[in-house]
Amino acid sequence: MADNKQLNKSGNLDEKNNISDNDVVFEDENDENTPLQKIKKLREELKKCTEERGEYLAGWQRAKADFINQKNDLEKWKKDFILFANENLIDELLPVLDSFNIAFGNREAWEKVDKNWRTGVEYIHSQLEGVLKQHGLITIGEVGEPFNPEKHSAIEKIATQKKDEDGLVKEVFQKGFILKDKIIRPAKVKVFAYEEN
Repeated sequence: MADNKQLNKSGNLDEKNNISDNDVVFEDENDENTPLQKIKKLREELKKCTEERGEYLAGWQRAKADFINQKNDLEKWKKDFILFANENLIDELLPVLDSFNIAFGNREAWEKVDKNWRTGVEYIHSQLEGVLKQHGLITIGEVGEPFNPEKHSAIEKIATQKKDEDGLVKEVFQKGFILKDKIIRPAKVKVFAYEEN
């Protein structure tokens, strides 16, 4: 018995056509409103969203890495700037230290100065050296140490007949200085040079 009923797109019976209850009606697979097409479309959108998410995540990670690198570069630049500023200031103070060393170097004249005044000047000298050491200044150039062309500048060679003195610093004419592992002024020294008779 055929009734004039048919399943319509919404799943309800349609009485317009002469189709029996036993007849199966398939929806048009090309129709965009079918569940299969909707699922296919959602999968494509999900794939597209996943790809975009990956691109956005990669871009965000690159931006974050760039930010961290830039922040590290800025910190290094600030340290270098402070070091450079300190180096200039310290470089200008080196002649003051040289003047103290010249004054202390003339022992005979220095010993004739009033003891209280001498103690005060020596205290000022030690304060200045202390401040410079706090900022990374290290004095180089000691009598008896081996000559090193990176740390010393030889202004004179002194002949010696002792083989074990060859290449040793005999006298320090002017102290040298290292600031944060950088030699800002080599020590000017007189060096022993072995000579056979």
